[in-house]
Amino acid sequence: MYKKAKVKDQIRVDPTLLGRDIEESVFSSLKKQYEGHIVEDLGMVLKVDEITDIGDGEIKAGDAGVYYSVDYNLYSYEPELHEVVEGEVTEVTEFGAFIRVGPIEGLCHISQIMDDYVNYDETQGMLVGKDGTRTLKTGDKVRTRITAVSMKKNKDNKVNLTMRQPTLGKIDWIKEELEELEKEEEEEE
Repeated sequence: MYKKAKVKDQIRVDPTLLGRDIEESVFSSLKKQYEGHIVEDLGMVLKVDEITDIGDGEIKAGDAGVYYSVDYNLYSYEPELHEVVEGEVTEVTEFGAFIRVGPIEGLCHISQIMDDYVNYDETQGMLVGKDGTRTLKTGDKVRTRITAVSMKKNKDNKVNLTMRQPTLGKIDWIKEELEELEKEEEEEE
């Protein structure tokens, strides 16, 4: 889930940035410290948006940097358990598919790809259902559900995905399923 947050924090401005405009120096420090990094309760910070207030600077003994109390806004992404998300397959391996979901990558294990026995076709770099009509390869667009999330600062982050539920899977599969349902409903009428 994407979030916009108002944050109150103390940021260290490196001495190399001193002498510039204070807001510019603080903004640069915030971007360097947070953008692309994981923050507890917020997820991955995508963008520091705007500074709403900068307090007085404070110098700490033994440190040439200056510390400022800052109020600012940021945008982040935090995957939520059971959230349905759409993404693109970035890599297919013998054990599953890696899928880009927003700014992160998740793994859909081979057992969670479809309700069929799945084989890995190494020569074509794709996963193939037993009946051969369904395939999954790099670049395919998919809809998945998040089944597990482990995001910690400076740790290996893991997002597990499934496509083995109704209206999940490769977008083409979903369209086919919906067309079949429409045909069945028309035949019943």
